[in-house]
Amino acid sequence: MITDNNKKLAQWAMDYALKNGCQAAKLVLYSNSNASFELRDAKMDRLQQASESGLSISLYVDGRYGSYSTNRLDKKELETFIKNGIESTRYLAVDEARVLPDASRYYKGGKPDLQLFDRRFETINPDDKVAIARAAAEEVLGKDSRIISVGTSYGDGESSSYRLTSNGFEGESKSTWFSLSADVALRGEGEARPSSYWYESALFYDKLVKSGVGTKALERVLRKLGQKKVASGKYTMVVDPMNASNLLSPVLSALYGSALQQKNSFLLDKLNVKVGAGLLNLMDEPHLIGASGARYFDSEGVATERRSIFEEGVLKTYFIDTYNSKKMGVEPTVNSPSLLVLKPGSKDLNGLVADVQKGILVTGFNGGNCNSSSGDFSYGIEGFLIENGKLTQPVSEMNVTGNMITLWASLSAVGNDPRMSSSWRIPSLVFEGVDFSGL
Repeated sequence: MITDNNKKLAQWAMDYALKNGCQAAKLVLYSNSNASFELRDAKMDRLQQASESGLSISLYVDGRYGSYSTNRLDKKELETFIKNGIESTRYLAVDEARVLPDASRYYKGGKPDLQLFDRRFETINPDDKVAIARAAAEEVLGKDSRIISVGTSYGDGESSSYRLTSNGFEGESKSTWFSLSADVALRGEGEARPSSYWYESALFYDKLVKSGVGTKALERVLRKLGQKKVASGKYTMVVDPMNASNLLSPVLSALYGSALQQKNSFLLDKLNVKVGAGLLNLMDEPHLIGASGARYFDSEGVATERRSIFEEGVLKTYFIDTYNSKKMGVEPTVNSPSLLVLKPGSKDLNGLVADVQKGILVTGFNGGNCNSSSGDFSYGIEGFLIENGKLTQPVSEMNVTGNMITLWASLSAVGNDPRMSSSWRIPSLVFEGVDFSGL
């Protein structure tokens, strides 16, 4: 945790930089710790614990910019560190786009606590953590003679940061997280060794789902037995909520100022243009209390706000930080999204599958890529063949190909089943006429 003494040290470091040749500076003091207990077949396999704290400072010197970090938080050593940073920055090229945000855009404070930090974090007994991971394994062990191995893991962590800028921002944030996961491998037909996993996560220990994780992983892998390719062709593609975010990720990457400024975005010059189906309604909801991803300010200190990203398929915003806004000559927004919420529909995954005559349910992406400038993609997938509203055959070793803009224009249904513990609340999705290659 960051103490008052550490904050005073950060404030001193800021003053010292400004008195020794900086025209402006920003500083982040950070502290993180995490632990994981990994079990193999209910026996302890690996214990990891890590903690780090440090200070990073960005120096604006005579039109030049340099960023430096250290974990040695001693005043005497920081004097040398900052002086060396200032001298080093003077060797860099002038970059007039490197400026602090306009002070009017900073978060000014006064809003309610976002409730992201579990005060119980340091009091939870390590034996209890191991017991949770062991119980998840015991849900699986002995349940099927084909089980090869059962891996379970409990993890938790805390992080805190304190930010200062020389033109008037001061902000502090802290959060905790807890997770439980299980993966199960089976002996399949011939050489096949199918495996699958499940996980739960939460910001608070008491809200972490601690049972059923192993059972769910076993159910998922048993359904994979007998996987094979099916005929190539156009299918309705249904994507479950564990994997729907994978298809949104390239779209979000294309909205960042860094990609736009480099002209490496398939959504360049698409602001206020319809690029997706009418069901594509995506919001950034940064102020939801007790929600993963919630925050009042971004890493520049700029205040976050509720923001529409897509409205009925029309692109409404980019994510442009101060630097890229200066490079591009456009107004800045915020440097990244906080908490993504895709407007849900009325049916769960089973209901969506029941509506499909000929399709493929995707339950996993295995490698592949998306071209950031064109939006063309190719991904390996696994999942299930859908025939007349029913899952009939597990499939694997197939590829799905297409273009991101074409794909999102073909969005035909959205589920009501996002993972609420995620900062990306993306439910099941259905796309029409998607190209799959198999046999």
